[in-house]
Amino acid sequence: MSTTRVYSARLGPITDAQLQAALDRWGLGRLLGAEPVRWGNFGQVLFLSSTAGDFALRGAPHWPWQFREEKLLVDLLHERTQAPVPWPYLVDDDPTIFGWPYVLMPRLPGLAVEDPEVAAILSPDDRRNIAWALGDTLAEMQELTWLLPGAYDPQIGEVAPLGEDFGGWVAGRIRRSLEAARRHTPHYTTAADAAWVEDVLHGVGTALREPLVPRFTMQDYKYQNAGVERVQGGWRISGVFDIGGWFGDGEAALSRQVAMYLETDPTGDLARAFIGAYLSRRSARPGFGERFAAYMLDERLGIWEWAQREHMVWWDPRLSLREWVEPFATAAQRLQLV
Repeated sequence: MSTTRVYSARLGPITDAQLQAALDRWGLGRLLGAEPVRWGNFGQVLFLSSTAGDFALRGAPHWPWQFREEKLLVDLLHERTQAPVPWPYLVDDDPTIFGWPYVLMPRLPGLAVEDPEVAAILSPDDRRNIAWALGDTLAEMQELTWLLPGAYDPQIGEVAPLGEDFGGWVAGRIRRSLEAARRHTPHYTTAADAAWVEDVLHGVGTALREPLVPRFTMQDYKYQNAGVERVQGGWRISGVFDIGGWFGDGEAALSRQVAMYLETDPTGDLARAFIGAYLSRRSARPGFGERFAAYMLDERLGIWEWAQREHMVWWDPRLSLREWVEPFATAAQRLQLV
């Protein structure tokens, strides 16, 4: 008799027979066990063990082409960089087994920093070393370059040019997030907030038009999407997952992890370690500090719009957009990046 279990609300009930069918589809042995992932935001992943090894199953995509985009990027990173990504990335688009497409990939080694049991044993030095390792690994991922700024196009299943300069594309993202937020929460995303956003963009000046080599820019690069391992002399990143993004200014990928560090470490030490490791391998181009403000604005506005729309606000709900975002957008001065 096949056991049925709910590993997460998103994945719903899953039987052992379904898991075995997925393993059989790829010739990955006999199922020995399965367990939910105890952390993460969306419940898309569960861990499997079989006679062929340890794997992660990722299902119930957020949009129809999510897994195909991830596979393209994982394959490119595996082929062209030394970044520790989950390869092979096996995508089954057929929903017959589970009712949705799924991915099977090797389970990456290492510890999850967001696991409370792991977080409890990390010293301040451990955290600084992990921040440095995150910056170094991000720079390694950005050895993956492209001819022109671009993003995945589901119509062709490949990276397609953005159709405009990267700086204009970023400004457009910021303004679209702003417009959406004003529809959701006009009391907290006001005309004054919109004017402030335009002032920030004006202050960036020509820095967003500085020439660049288009590099892979992982949108959600943060310690929650990485595994870590202790090594002689410190820590290393043992795996990076949940890989999506585009090709443009690699500096933009710093924003999410910097924002998270600024929320939890008022000294700025972790953010400086993270950025310092990145810049030790990827020299800052002219206008780095000015662009930093724009990229932080883009990242935080995207979070603001999503959190307001989904009623997932974790900060003081009385804050206006400017009151919440401005400390992040001006962080370059606090971190002495300009």
